[in-house]
Amino acid sequence: MTTSTYSAHRLHLWWLTLALFLSYLSVAMSLPVVSIYVTDGLKFNNLAGGLAVGIAFVSTIATRTRSGRLSDQRGGKTVMTIGLLVYTLASLLCMLAVWRALPAHAAYAVLLLGRLALGLGESLAVVGMLGWGVALSGPQQAGRFMALMGMGMYGSFAVGAPMGLALYHHWGFGGVMLASALLPLVGLAMIRCLPAIAGQPGERVSFWSLLGRIGAPGTVVGLQGVGFAAIGAFLSLYYIDRGWPSAWIGLSGFSVGFVVVRLFFGHLPDRLGGRPVALVSLLVEAAGQALLWLAPAPAWALAGAVLTGCGCSLVYPSMGAEVVRRVPPHLRATAMGGFAAFQDLAYAGTGPLAGWFADRWGYAVVFLIGAAAALAALITATSVDRQEPGRQA
Repeated sequence: MTTSTYSAHRLHLWWLTLALFLSYLSVAMSLPVVSIYVTDGLKFNNLAGGLAVGIAFVSTIATRTRSGRLSDQRGGKTVMTIGLLVYTLASLLCMLAVWRALPAHAAYAVLLLGRLALGLGESLAVVGMLGWGVALSGPQQAGRFMALMGMGMYGSFAVGAPMGLALYHHWGFGGVMLASALLPLVGLAMIRCLPAIAGQPGERVSFWSLLGRIGAPGTVVGLQGVGFAAIGAFLSLYYIDRGWPSAWIGLSGFSVGFVVVRLFFGHLPDRLGGRPVALVSLLVEAAGQALLWLAPAPAWALAGAVLTGCGCSLVYPSMGAEVVRRVPPHLRATAMGGFAAFQDLAYAGTGPLAGWFADRWGYAVVFLIGAAAALAALITATSVDRQEPGRQA
């Protein structure tokens, strides 16, 4: 790759990340308000609120590998385009949950359907972008690209959390969903000008045949995701329950910590290898979750959220770079789709399970669960580099 081509690809990746940032606000703005709407607006319990948050990841899990296979065959741009359109349709479906003619249980059912559709959009948009971006950047820069992509996504969370709560306060849940329907269309317009990369020829294999290559890195990133899911679903409610002001600030603190680490240290997985970066990151995440669990005041909770964001930041690109290293080019998007499904599984399960614990022992306990999961991920990560990639799938 020539210097001019490399520079052009870097500009394309930054533009692609900006498009993802704007589009992903449809996910980020809804995340802190869904559980609030379910508990305060529809008058259901925390388990129902956690289910409404986590159910989006069920459809994401079910479609990740299919999205990856489509990306390998048709190209990432096509798959990402479809995903952004599904974002808009899903948000409009969620918007119907505020229709006053619907009884509470029917409105909740409509909301769950919308969240399932949002999970499908998430699968298509993110896996499509992963396949597209890795093809543009090359496998040697895969970790750096995934770090850049994460900056776009979690930058959306930093901005989207206060935006979503502000819109909810002034315009209600319907206002949040209307904004969430419009923003992906902006991202869609932005990516139209970027060059498509054709699908890679080669023999296709099932996800199960790839599992041996991605199982350990996937388990690490899945366990790491428990802490983020706990923050996303319950940190705002934790603040409200404690009577602390500015419920949005913890989510934004998490996102700022996440983005800052990726901005300044996103090159480390490619330079140092995935395992050492992941080990340090998981230790920091566990400390942040423990601090949230024990926080006596909002300043301590904010510090815990920031630490958690710093710790979560490089786990995905560290383990993702390992996955890219272990598979041939024509299977990379499929493998990355399966890899991402491990994290989705953590997100899907954490919401309702943590909600069940929160109903019985309070919101603080969900962060104790997050700390334990991060420590389990740290133990698992110690074995990742010991597994030889071996013969490619």
